[in-house]
Amino acid sequence: MAFATINPYTNELLKEFPEATEQDVKAALDKGHKAYEAWRATSFEERAKLMKNIGALLRRDADKLARLAALEMGKVLTEGKAEVILSAEICEYYAENLAELLKPEELKVSDPKVGRATMVYEPQGIVLAIEPWNFPYYQVLRIVAPQLSAGNAVLLKHAGNLPQCAAACQELVEEAGAPKGLFQNIYMPHKFTDMVLEDPRTCGVALTGSERAGSIVAGTAGKALKKATMELGGSDAFIVLDDADLEKTVKWAVFGRHWNAGQVCVSAKRIIVVDSLYDRFVELYKKGIAALKAGDPMDPNTTFAPLSSQKAADDLRELVQKAVKQGAKAETIPVPVPNQGAFFQPVILTGLDENNEARHWEFFGPVTQLYRAKDEDDAVRIANDSPYGLGGSIFSKDEAHALRVASRLRTGMVFINHPTGTKAELPFGGIARSGFGRELMALGIKEFVNHKLINVVDIDAPF
Repeated sequence: MAFATINPYTNELLKEFPEATEQDVKAALDKGHKAYEAWRATSFEERAKLMKNIGALLRRDADKLARLAALEMGKVLTEGKAEVILSAEICEYYAENLAELLKPEELKVSDPKVGRATMVYEPQGIVLAIEPWNFPYYQVLRIVAPQLSAGNAVLLKHAGNLPQCAAACQELVEEAGAPKGLFQNIYMPHKFTDMVLEDPRTCGVALTGSERAGSIVAGTAGKALKKATMELGGSDAFIVLDDADLEKTVKWAVFGRHWNAGQVCVSAKRIIVVDSLYDRFVELYKKGIAALKAGDPMDPNTTFAPLSSQKAADDLRELVQKAVKQGAKAETIPVPVPNQGAFFQPVILTGLDENNEARHWEFFGPVTQLYRAKDEDDAVRIANDSPYGLGGSIFSKDEAHALRVASRLRTGMVFINHPTGTKAELPFGGIARSGFGRELMALGIKEFVNHKLINVVDIDAPF
């Protein structure tokens, strides 16, 4: 079965779920379209009430949902609860702001005496959401909240190892008051993606996942003339300038590379340190990693989780071996890990010069690419030497200095004195092979709406 709960701490198969049939998918489209036709006519107040209710239920169930995420993909409880609260904040943001974000916009025209132009934002149908396993709730709610707020319906194809988290999302949204069919989780195999995107009732697709998956789905959407947003891979640079607060920076580096066991698109995967601070930084960084506590994700004391599956751990190990064969040096940091489960001890890779292709790879797990930069210019060069362009961070005590460096980075997001992060009121997305489109805030709610012009003209016909 493609949809199954396998506890990554024990590698035990706990529950399997049957895949949707073609008939199931067609029924979901029928139900989603019917719900959309009714929902699109609802008031902003009614949509805001739903968002507020979803946020409240997420807060109510934060502990339960965190335990479910720990069970299905190994996320430690503190991080799981933080993710649920972030999801609640996203819903609450749209509850408070959707009316303002979607209000008609009066456009400036050359002669207002003879014409009045207005831009209105109208929903268009069903949005297919294809989401990954690393954030079971946040990835879903950052699509569901803006799209339901905009008046669209959402059909969710979640990752195969999160069937219970996916079902919990639908149950919670319906308990909050959403009409049946407005948001549906469906255990849909890949082979039906084309059918969903080619259906005229589907207005677009939002995908978070690998470059390969994004390329395939974006291609299908393009052939069907459907809008797509793609949040794909990332290999964010974490730049340490010579005027950084070193101890604070090291703590953020340890966290930024190892939270969620390093399985984060915007994780600080490439740490670039200027020469003057490099040796001391590396000394403190290794100590910080060694202090991580591996164990059962259900244990509140655990700070270092297993990877999401044994396959993920095996694939990452193979990728490290390939990097070493090309000349990289791999140093394993001795974090004691249990003898069971999908654990992967932290690794630091150095020697990733211009002749090593691994410098352009994304290591999705606790593997640090570590670079010694000759100076600031060299740090920027290394940071921009990447096929990705999702996020990045710069550490410096001088804000003006950091901002000047930020302007030189080719990414969708840059954070100063903090690893790349996310908030409801901030746009999220990247460039290059990290994808296109933006999620959250005003940009996210307008990705799948019709930007309709209404122009009232009062002039005589020319003949």
